[in-house]
Amino acid sequence: MTTGAVLVTGALTAAPAQAATAPTISSKGGFLMNSANGKTLFTKAADTKALTASTTKIMTAKVVLSQANLNLDTKVTIKGAVSDYIVSKGASSAGLIVGDKVTVRQLLYGMMLKSGCDAAMTLADKFGSGSTVAARTKNFIGKMNTMAKSLGMTKTHFDSFDGISNGSNYSTPRDLTKLARSAMKSSTFKTVVKTKQYTAKTITKTGATRTMAPWKNTNTLLGWNGTLGVKTGSGTEAKYCLVFAATKNGESVMGAVLTAPNEAKRTEDVKKLINYGYAKIS
Repeated sequence: MTTGAVLVTGALTAAPAQAATAPTISSKGGFLMNSANGKTLFTKAADTKALTASTTKIMTAKVVLSQANLNLDTKVTIKGAVSDYIVSKGASSAGLIVGDKVTVRQLLYGMMLKSGCDAAMTLADKFGSGSTVAARTKNFIGKMNTMAKSLGMTKTHFDSFDGISNGSNYSTPRDLTKLARSAMKSSTFKTVVKTKQYTAKTITKTGATRTMAPWKNTNTLLGWNGTLGVKTGSGTEAKYCLVFAATKNGESVMGAVLTAPNEAKRTEDVKKLINYGYAKIS
């Protein structure tokens, strides 16, 4: 009898991947993959379109970082139009000051950590084509949609550079995970999104150095159980979203939750999915 019991136990411990029970999440949509091989590990309304809020900024960063001959140290002057936009939309801001010169690298930190729509608009204006701010930002959004198609994001459409929807800004948990997997291949992107805090030094109109208040990452899960990204999002209609990536003991998972009822539930859902992913892979 004892020998039999030992054998049964051995059989159970040999197959923990089957033992992992799929979690229940309160987010309306969720997706999880093994980021090493792209294998699906969990789905819940994974292909249902939803508002993406600031997770949109992952694509803004992806488009910027895919520009030919990109120099991250190029300085960009913050325009009055950016300040006007932030005020008119009541948008989240990195606190950038009109007239200051800020590098592309700093703008990426301001956009991905502090979720600054001012940084996102400045990047869209810088890397879009056209004779006006409106034309350039519109052109940039076009580049975001072209990139989405090239990544196979078949149920995604962007109408903004920052996630403040103009009525047609949506994606799915699966599509956003595809985007994150592609974006995380950039060492610059990976470095930015895993940073908990960043202090930018900008150049003022007079040429003096301005030390900005530190930008703290809105992703409070960073460092938890191997979490190293990617981007939060929240909005009145979008509720709470998070695109995430985590690596531990050589096992890597990546995914997204959309339309969580609140911030606490969003965190809880992502923790459940990361733990489940590790259990499934091991």
